[in-house]
This record gives sequence, C-alpha cells and structure tokens, in this order.
Amino acid sequence: MPLTPDMRRSIDQIRDYLFGGGYPDPVSNAEQLAFLFFFYLVEGIDTANGHKARVLKRPYQSLFAGEWDLRNPLNAPVEGQKSLPRAHFRWSVWAKGYSGEALVRFLRDEVFPFYAELGARSAHNFMDGARLSIDEPTVLTQVIALVDGLRLDQSDADTKGDLFEHVLRQIKQAGELGQFRTPRHIIRAIVRLLDPQVGETVYDPAAGTAGFLVAAYDHMRLAHSSAAAIHQDEVDGKPVRRGLGDRLSAAQVDALASATFYGNDVDPKMVRLATMNLTLRGLPDVHILKRNVLTTTLDAAEKAERGLPADGFHVILANPPFSGRVDKDRIVEDVKVGSTTATELLFLKYMLDSLRAPSDPASGAGGGRCGVIVPEGVLFGSTGAHRELRRQLIEHNRVDAVLSLPGGVFQPYSGVKTSVLVFRRGGRTQDVLFLHAEQDGYKLDANHDTPIDADDLPALLSAYAERATARTRWQRRPADADWTERWWFADVDTLRANDYNLSAGRYRPQTRSTVEHRDPRLLLAELAAIEAEIVEEVEALRALLGEGGE
Repeated sequence: MPLTPDMRRSIDQIRDYLFGGGYPDPVSNAEQLAFLFFFYLVEGIDTANGHKARVLKRPYQSLFAGEWDLRNPLNAPVEGQKSLPRAHFRWSVWAKGYSGEALVRFLRDEVFPFYAELGARSAHNFMDGARLSIDEPTVLTQVIALVDGLRLDQSDADTKGDLFEHVLRQIKQAGELGQFRTPRHIIRAIVRLLDPQVGETVYDPAAGTAGFLVAAYDHMRLAHSSAAAIHQDEVDGKPVRRGLGDRLSAAQVDALASATFYGNDVDPKMVRLATMNLTLRGLPDVHILKRNVLTTTLDAAEKAERGLPADGFHVILANPPFSGRVDKDRIVEDVKVGSTTATELLFLKYMLDSLRAPSDPASGAGGGRCGVIVPEGVLFGSTGAHRELRRQLIEHNRVDAVLSLPGGVFQPYSGVKTSVLVFRRGGRTQDVLFLHAEQDGYKLDANHDTPIDADDLPALLSAYAERATARTRWQRRPADADWTERWWFADVDTLRANDYNLSAGRYRPQTRSTVEHRDPRLLLAELAAIEAEIVEEVEALRALLGEGGE
C-alpha cells in the first residue's frame, strides 16, 4: 500500500515533538527513530521465523526465550528481583507497559543493551555503541505511542521504506566531510543510466543512508516483474513505477538478499540509518561497514572475512563527499593522485580501482562501470591532480557520458554545481556523450522540493540508452543547422586538445537558441564552481610552498 497522509502526519508529529522537546538535531532524531522501528519490527520477524521453522520442521529458539539479567535494579518489577523473562522485551509488552520516567529508564538501561547483545551475535552489529538520547519522559512517551500507531507490521517493504525516507528528508545539514542527502529522483536517474542487472554486484563506498543501494534493488525488481506485479506510487510528488519482482527465481532472490549490495560510510550514524533503510526494504543481511576507504585498505583475507568480492564490483554508484579534505599523512597509497588531499579526487581514483577489471583489456569488455556525482571543478580543474585523473579516465578507460545537472539541484544542502560522470574500467575512450539538464522536475528554489512539469531527465536518459542512434544522428547533422537537443558528443581528439576537459558546456554547439535561452541561474552556478576551483588551486599552491620551505 502507498504511504498514507496519516503516516506522514505521524512522522511530522514526531519531528515536532522532538524539536519542541529540545531535540533539534535531525540526524540524531532519525537515528533514534531507526532504533525504535527496529525494536518494533523484531517481534514480528521473530514470530515469522518461528512459524517458518515449524512449517519446515526445523528447530528454532525465539530471541525472547530465557531470562535477562537486569542492568538497573530500579527496573525490577519486584524489589530484589534480579532478572526478567526475555519475553518482556517484546515491543507489545514494554512499549505499552511503561511511560514517563519508568519508560526512559527501562528503554535506556535494559532495551538498548538487550538489542545490542543480540546484534553482537551477528556479523554486523548496527546497535554497536547505540544509546537512548531522547530522555525527556513526556516526549519519549509521545514518540513511542506515535511509532506504535504507525503499525509497521501491517505495511509492505515499499511502504516501510517510503516512511523511513520521509524521516530522512528531515535531514537538511551537511556533514563535516561535505556529505549530504542525494535527491532520490537524481539517484533513480543515475541507476537507470548504469542499469544494474541481477547477478551483478553493486557498491557505494560513501553510502550515507543507502539511497543508491535501495534504488538499485528497486530497479532490479522492476525489471523482473510481470505486468500484473507492477504498480505506481507517488514519491515526493511524482509517480514512480515499482515491481514486486515476481519473476525472480529463488536463487536470484537469495543473491539479492546477501551477495549483491555492499557499502561503507565513515559516520556510525549513517551506518545505522543505512542499515535500517535496507532492513525496512527487505534487505536485512546487507552489511554497511564503518570504514573510511581513503585511509584504510583491505587485503584479500580481510575482504574474504567481510564477504566482499575479491575481483572488484560490477557497478559502483556514489555521491562521495565534495568539500572535505583528508590529512595527507593518512591517505593510503592506493588512492593517491599527485599531492591532492581533495576527497572528490581521491574517491574517484578509489572507485576506478574498485571496479572489476575487463576480461579483454584492449576493448574494455567485461569491465565494471561507475556512475558518480562530482562537483563541476573535477571536470575542468587545472591542477596536476585534476588533469592526470581525467587523462587516466579518457586514455586508459572509457568515459561514456557526462550528465550536467541543474544548478541548485542539491538545495537546501548546497548550491554547488554538479555533474554525473559515467565511465567503465578498461579500454579507451572514443567519444563522450554530454547530457545537459536545465530542469529536473522540481522547482529550482531554496528548498528544491516542489514538483513541476518541466523535466529534461527522461529525454536525456532515453538518449543515453539509444546512444548508438544518437551518435549517428549527431555525426550526420547539417553543419549549418541549429542543434536544439540537450545532448551532444565530443570525440577523443577534441577532448585531448582541450586538456581533457569534461565540462558539458565546453563542447555545447553554439546556436542562436542556446545563447538566447541561457539560464542565468546556471551561469551563476558555473561561476561558483570556477570560484571554488580557483580557491582549491590557491590552496594547492600554498601547500607546495609549505613543502618547499621545510
């Protein structure tokens, strides 16, 4: 069933209660809700597992069997009692049996440790280090009642996921490394560009709340659904097609659940939010690792221990941190590009090396592919690291396309101008398809959340899907005719002559129509990107001068 207005209102009420009760941090609030959702859902999961075991005539011990040693004597129902039946930790028992100060104390001192102990038994413990931060009794009581009223056990995976996405939309602040929530319609567009297939591995090295992994899962299910199993939901004011995946075999379902999706994040809060997002979507066994890929490496044995593919990933989808910098001494050798400490360049190098190597190095056949959001400066920056990375991509790999996103697409988090870089490992670039989106279906204002009809993305995605036809049409265009499409090509000789510049505007055909209709907001965004690049080059020069003076 679709996410109902009542469910949205309940989440908004929770947000208002938390904010008004002295809890203004949306990331921490989302994390706390993730824990509560988890506590609620475990009871139903345990019951379902017990029923399945009985049907299959297999032994099963409930998570709530046995006794629990109380951590705080004040939580004893009877003075002097030192333990409780574990059945007391079912949501239906404690969430309805406690309120006020007693609820805070029991949740903080017993429920959180109970689920942390359960998590410690699994390969990945997303409860590690978790604690209750909503310690105002009235606020916590109200929040628990509202979560209970959501009746998550009666919702399907898509509805539960949409509900949690509504929670995540409240996060409107960038992290210290420059990460921020990627608009979900942009994520879906990038997933369509890369078209991940069942049987391929999908990886996000800066997973955040796992938006790319969720979208890739939805994409695969839709591709393996019969017409009767496809439905349309409204998401962020726009219709989105979804499929139940009824044409997936049992083996394919198992592979999607445990051997397809992988991710990391440096922030333990993001790891927890990502894990809950995937769990609500029906992927509880996907493990998001707490790891900084720029400062740590994994050898073959460590990859095997963590269940990671030894030979790299088929598909990488990412929106890595833009504005962060890593201390030079902490950067691992594998990701270094010259002397740069810019995270966007280091991540790009890491992702290139993390793709599967091609089966035929000359043609690049079988090589992994990547779709990554980059700040515009990556495409035209003139530092040595910028030029060298672009040269490697073009001369020793295949850059398929650059999708220029509208300026302001990341509001309210950031006004930085961005593009999507699509490339494959191995082979050599022959030409690049440039796709230029001036509208993305949402009003380009300070909030960027009001749906509008104008949307260039569907036509651009079609041009990419049919790029062989598009290339022929481009090559046969009349030399004296205006080119009105929002896509065009540049061959490798032209790219070399322009210092491997990959900015879409550099190669846009100059026509009267494009000059007359140039969006001033786009111009401002491009100027801001140039200014950021100048600042970066100044910092690089300062670093060089500092090294020279040692």
